[in-house]
Amino acid sequence: MSKIAIVDYGLGNLRSVSKALEKVGGNVSITGNLDEIRAADGIILPGVGAFHEGMARLSDLQTALLEAQGQVPVLGICLGMQMLMDFSEEHGLSAGLGLIPGTARRFKRTQGYKIPHMGWNQVSLSQDDDPLYSGIPDGSFFYFVHSYWADSPDQYLVTSTEYINRFASSIRNGTVWGTQFHPEKSGEAGLQILENYIGMV
Repeated sequence: MSKIAIVDYGLGNLRSVSKALEKVGGNVSITGNLDEIRAADGIILPGVGAFHEGMARLSDLQTALLEAQGQVPVLGICLGMQMLMDFSEEHGLSAGLGLIPGTARRFKRTQGYKIPHMGWNQVSLSQDDDPLYSGIPDGSFFYFVHSYWADSPDQYLVTSTEYINRFASSIRNGTVWGTQFHPEKSGEAGLQILENYIGMV
């Protein structure tokens, strides 16, 4: 059975991601071991917290993620998605993994809107045939918690969402995907995302 590694670098709700994957049939391990991540058939990079701290904590585990591009399906969740991109503006401009072009930018304070963007919101499909969204209708709701939004070129957009401005709520470059929302907190639609991911592993 294919093995999925959830990258443990000290940030993120690892257990809830693991339990959700197991619920839809995933064979999962939570690991911070470089060799185990390299040997996995799929890699998930979760994350909650500050971008620069996440990149620092990731340390040499970055190697496994960079090597995985084009080899196995990689899925970044929330902060994990932002870390897949080129840069973040959080605490000054910080470099990410550069696996999907784009920059994480802070929402501008706007009357009538709270930051962080927290709660349920809709996603609009930019690509009708992306395997991560198989069986998920356009306009489905997912659960978000974030203060920075993904600014990524349109060719990498899988879905977009409106909150203060339009932003990339999921992105893809080859075998690397990212979701700004938390599929593990997004009910049936989120579980379908994870089941679709398992189907690609």
